[in-house]
Amino acid sequence: MNALSVKAINASSPYLVQESKEEGFFEFFTVHDVHYSVGFLEDDILMQEEAYQLIIANVNHRSSPRDAKVRDTVIGIVDEFFRMNNTTLLYICETGDGKQSMRSRLFEYWFSSYKRKAYFTMLSSSIVDADGIVNYATIILRNDNPRFAQVLEEYTKSIQLLSQKPE
Repeated sequence: MNALSVKAINASSPYLVQESKEEGFFEFFTVHDVHYSVGFLEDDILMQEEAYQLIIANVNHRSSPRDAKVRDTVIGIVDEFFRMNNTTLLYICETGDGKQSMRSRLFEYWFSSYKRKAYFTMLSSSIVDADGIVNYATIILRNDNPRFAQVLEEYTKSIQLLSQKPE
């Protein structure tokens, strides 16, 4: 992954974004003192092609009221990711607290308000695991990705494979 510019992120972000100690991660605080960490981890589970998982974490676990500045800050970080990298981005919703459906809908809403969304393809899928828990995975890639068709085919096959009940 090519390094992202904090200066470029802050040029469009309503919240001040700083690099985290963890490589590939950034952090910011909201007016409600919610501490967010946003970053990218290389994915080696869902995709064989070069792909990164987008991680969005509420570090201090404070209640986070609807705040359009959070959306705009996260979108600014994602926008810089795609400015510097023409690769695949995956957003897989965390399931530990049962709020994965809400997280998936919120992320889809955020992306729907993205000014440059016409340059990207986004597909969301739900996968029921062996324990009956519904998991959500979203793939985003630039429309000019040279491996566009292959990446979508691999994603679709991976989702189908993960959706099959183990025998």
